[in-house]
Amino acid sequence: MKNNEIKKLSIAGILCTIAIVGSLFSFPVFGSKCAPIQHMVNIICAVILGPWYGVGVAFVASFLRNLLGLGSLMAFPGSMFGALLCGIVYYKTKNISLTLIAEAFGTSILGGLSAYPVAILLMGKSAGDIAFYAYIVPFLISTVGGAFFSAILLSSLKKTGLHKTMTQEEGGIHNA
Repeated sequence: MKNNEIKKLSIAGILCTIAIVGSLFSFPVFGSKCAPIQHMVNIICAVILGPWYGVGVAFVASFLRNLLGLGSLMAFPGSMFGALLCGIVYYKTKNISLTLIAEAFGTSILGGLSAYPVAILLMGKSAGDIAFYAYIVPFLISTVGGAFFSAILLSSLKKTGLHKTMTQEEGGIHNA
């Protein structure tokens, strides 16, 4: 039991590091920094570790990215909603396609809508400066890129048989 927790924390730490380093490869779209690697990490974490680890990794990566000047406050709603939703969907369905869609919906719609009050209250933006839907499009662009990368990676893991070893299927670490 303790060994599995150490494995989960180690994998979570590695995924968090990938998200932080991956944010060096971001691009601006309107008022947001798009970091597709964070969304790839959300999906991989959801599949391998589950929804709560996914939210934890998304929060820690967002926090560290902000401390290092690699992200903005938009990283929190943009990553955490997607991580939670895709983690829950994968946990319930074990369907990768639905998990990718859940990440895109959670990040772009839920994260985008929740970014609006964050921008106004915490970043001092005026309501006239940004439209209510201003973060949905950039978050959608970012998450589609991350979903594409994770689909390729998960497909490779399935072909090699590592997917079953790493997930809850056949007693992997996800369910332990």
